Order: sequence, then C-alpha cells, then structure tokens
Amino acid sequence: MQLILLSGGAAEGLVAELHPELQIATGCGIAGTFGAVGAMREQLLSGAPADVIVLTSSLIAELTRSGHVRPGSAVDIGLVHTGLAVRAGDATPPVGDARALHSALLAADAIYFPDPKLATAGIHFAKVLDGLALTDALRLRLRPAPNGIAAMRALAAASEPRPIGCTQATEILHMPGVTFAGPLPKPFELVSLYTAAVCTRSRLPSEAARLAALLGSDAARPKRERAGFGSLA
Repeated sequence: MQLILLSGGAAEGLVAELHPELQIATGCGIAGTFGAVGAMREQLLSGAPADVIVLTSSLIAELTRSGHVRPGSAVDIGLVHTGLAVRAGDATPPVGDARALHSALLAADAIYFPDPKLATAGIHFAKVLDGLALTDALRLRLRPAPNGIAAMRALAAASEPRPIGCTQATEILHMPGVTFAGPLPKPFELVSLYTAAVCTRSRLPSEAARLAALLGSDAARPKRERAGFGSLA
C-alpha cells in the first residue's frame, strides 16, 4: 500500500526527516509531491489522486468548504517564517529592519524566489518589492523559480557575485549550499501556519489520518523545530 501526499514545499524537509516514522506509523509507503501551494491546490482540484494534503491553514479551510478535504481531519503542523537566504560562504547582510532589507536587495545582482503567482513566499515577496518601491529597479535581476526548493537550488548554484534569495525558512534550511540570513523584518514579515488534512477521495483514510497526526504530534516536535517549524504555543 502507498499513501499519496501532495504538499507545499515548506514541508518537504520535514517529510524527508520523518519518512521512516511515517512508514512505520501508517504501514504504507509514502509518495510525496512537493511544490508551490497554489500548484498543489490545483492538482487536487483537477482530480489528481491524493490521500493527504499539506498546505497553508487558509487553503485547507477553503478545500474543506469545497468538499475536497474531510471535515475534522485537519492537523496543524507549525508556523513558518518567510526569510532571506545567501549562498553558503557568502557574507550575510543585515536584514533586521526595512532599511537594511532595502539595502540588501538593492546590493544583490540576482534575486532568487519562488513563483510570484502560486507560491506563498513568492506572492508575498512580490508585495515586499512593491512596498519597498524596488520592483522596477530590480526587474532584470529577478530569478523566479517554480517553487521555493527550486529557487534555493538555483541560488546555491548561482554564478553571480552577489546573489540573494527569499523563500520560507523551512525550504532554506532544507537546501544544502544556502544559508538562512534571517526572517523578513516588520512590516514585511510573513508567518504562515501549515496544516495537514485527509483528502475526501483518499483510498486509505485511516492510514492518511495517522500520517497527518504524526506530522503534528508532540513526538515529532524536535524534528519540526529543526526543520524550521515554529510552535503554535
């Protein structure tokens, strides 16, 4: 038996870390597809087979209302900050306030980030650039990718002298070759609650519920924290 998981990229590192425990708890293999939350939502809506879906809490609520997620099956996993990354070994610029963030972005010669239409961090980062009045000035330096993991992989391999990246902290921490520079500062910070839930068309709803429960369990808390998920309390 195999459980099919659709997930935002924020949870890819956590699922990888918990993979042995997930298999033991469910008695199933785990087949995960990870990407921008909007793309994962569209896959589910288009009829892609799925047992468990991990997205932002607001999207899980929307999918519950539309009948694509089983009511009462949602399990909160944790809070994820959107932040800045640099290539491993590069100097880490200060990004603790709006002025520092503006300077760091303006000094970069390439900026890697996820899809500005489908990814949680990418949508938000586009708004950050607008808020800093940098969209036009940096347009030729922008390097959008399909999702946060792809953006960080591209940042790690970047050839430019001064690249920088923006995505969710969990994706930065999961990717070798990049370093977390810090969360986006106020008033540009973004903290997203990620939630797992059982899909209505799941062929294995009991096993799917066990998978979702383990992702949000107390036993998994240390691995969630190492992966970059913050506690709800």
